[in-house]
Amino acid sequence: MAESARHQIPLLDLRKFRDPLFTAKGERRASVALQALETLWINTGTLCNLTCQNCYIESSPTNDSLAYMTAAEVAGYLDEIQRDGLPTRLIGFTGGEPFMNSDLLAMLSDALGRGFDVLVLTNAMKPMAKCKDELLALRARYGTRLALRVSVDHYGQAVHELERGRRSWRPTLDGLKWLSANGFRLDVATRRLSGEPEAEMRAGFARLFAEHDIAIDASDPVRLMVFPEMDATVDVPEITEACWGILHKSPDDVMCSSSRMVVKRKGADSPAVLACTLLPYDKQFELGRTLAEAGKTVALNHPHCAKFCVLGGAACSR
Repeated sequence: MAESARHQIPLLDLRKFRDPLFTAKGERRASVALQALETLWINTGTLCNLTCQNCYIESSPTNDSLAYMTAAEVAGYLDEIQRDGLPTRLIGFTGGEPFMNSDLLAMLSDALGRGFDVLVLTNAMKPMAKCKDELLALRARYGTRLALRVSVDHYGQAVHELERGRRSWRPTLDGLKWLSANGFRLDVATRRLSGEPEAEMRAGFARLFAEHDIAIDASDPVRLMVFPEMDATVDVPEITEACWGILHKSPDDVMCSSSRMVVKRKGADSPAVLACTLLPYDKQFELGRTLAEAGKTVALNHPHCAKFCVLGGAACSR
């Protein structure tokens, strides 16, 4: 986004998103109950091989605010799912860059071996490339139950590298081509950085995929996810209980009705379960140490709840 255009966007009214029960206007704030834990996200750690301009989780080669999860810690949550008969079908791995965690492949093998579908969010660069042999073995054994979603911030090199840094385009494109050529279940996640209409973005990605023989249908909203931008300083409406009827939406459509995320904070004795993948640092969204404790109703008391989930209609699960 051009700097002049950014300055025209109104800043968030600081009276908003203060009270978990009521909005700044005194209306009852919307909340979301966990209907069924269909997706469990594992944050493998915030360390990343890139420092992006606008990373919502502030990942970088030096940010270890969220420590590396271990395979044993993840196994404990998988044990809980199976012991309590939870309806979880998908285990998602995010970061940081998940492939920088040396336990990742053991985590993937464990989750797949227990019968879960698995999704890994990656930039498909050097950390993933080091694991090609192991990934091929997992694909051969588990097929499309293993999926990878690659972050590509635009179909053009210039915008992508403006966000992700110089020399980040070619390695990501090479990773995409390798995954496609080797028959992996493959999705792409992109962002509205350029301000183009979504139809133009999908057309641009369709050309990119066709040029490089990447087997993704750019018209499919799951195979190519176009996420709204997130900026907690920009003004956005608060979501009230009345908004469900006004917007013709249901709280069951919001991802915290069906998912949770596990993180390990630096220096913590044990992991914690959060309401949302988008809010790793806001303690009001930390729900407990176990999945049983994390079944609490979630108040939509953050700008991301409004812009990304309710108004943006986005969700991280496939």
